[in-house]
Amino acid sequence: MAKALFGHVVSPAELRVVEENAALRARVRRLEAELAELRTQRDAARDAAIASELLSMAGDSAEPALA
Repeated sequence: MAKALFGHVVSPAELRVVEENAALRARVRRLEAELAELRTQRDAARDAAIASELLSMAGDSAEPALA
C-alpha cells in the first residue's frame, strides 16, 4: 500500500519544474503570437511598397486593366 501511495507523492522540486515548464510554454505561445503579428505587418508593408512602385512605374498615362 505504501508503494502505491508513494507514486502519487510529488516532491517540491518536481512541482517547481512543472510550474517552470508551464511558464515557458506560455512565453513561447506569446512569442509565437508576436512573431505572427510582426510577419503580418511586414507582409502588409511589402505589399504596399510593391503597389506603390507599380503605380509609380505606370505613371499618369496608364490605363486601367481590362477585367
